[in-house]
Amino acid sequence: MKEFWDARYNSSEFIYGIKPNEFFKNNLNKIKKGKILLPGDGEGRNAVYAAKNGWDVTAFDYSVSAKKKALHLAEENQVKINYITSEASAFSNNGKFDNISIIYFHLPPKARLEFHRKLKNLLNVEGKVVLECFSKSQIDNKSGGPKDLNLLYSTKQLEADFDYLNIKLLEEKEIHLEEGEFHHGKASVIRMIAQKY
Repeated sequence: MKEFWDARYNSSEFIYGIKPNEFFKNNLNKIKKGKILLPGDGEGRNAVYAAKNGWDVTAFDYSVSAKKKALHLAEENQVKINYITSEASAFSNNGKFDNISIIYFHLPPKARLEFHRKLKNLLNVEGKVVLECFSKSQIDNKSGGPKDLNLLYSTKQLEADFDYLNIKLLEEKEIHLEEGEFHHGKASVIRMIAQKY
């Protein structure tokens, strides 16, 4: 899969656009600024938006091509981001975060559960998780996302994965995506906001 993503990101075009995800953007603006982690942030559109708005940003992805584009986007916007090349299972950090935003970061079932549980130790007390992903209903849409049901999520799975948090919002809904070439059209997504006790 790493080769697939390196190849996909290896173009001058930002395949998911340079604007932040709408759900991420709308919720980040309501949270007190601090340290933020963006797992699987690809070309850096969300990381750069957060940095421009005063957040101390750490992002990671396992694609080297994605990291190059993210750092280039940050430089163009005159902001600094800490961008690490890492698998989800290998990611570690000395400090904790006030916000962890997971935007279209899809993992196989075992890796998904392990990573979501690991976030408990990366989140400050009262820290928030903001998540948007494709639901299992997305399998019939042509607007992006994995074509493997095991890589698509359900509200039940996320409720169990994050049972250590106070889940304030967890909903599946249909939206219209306009995020570059590969996220475009009618989409079935799950949105979650949760806070550490």
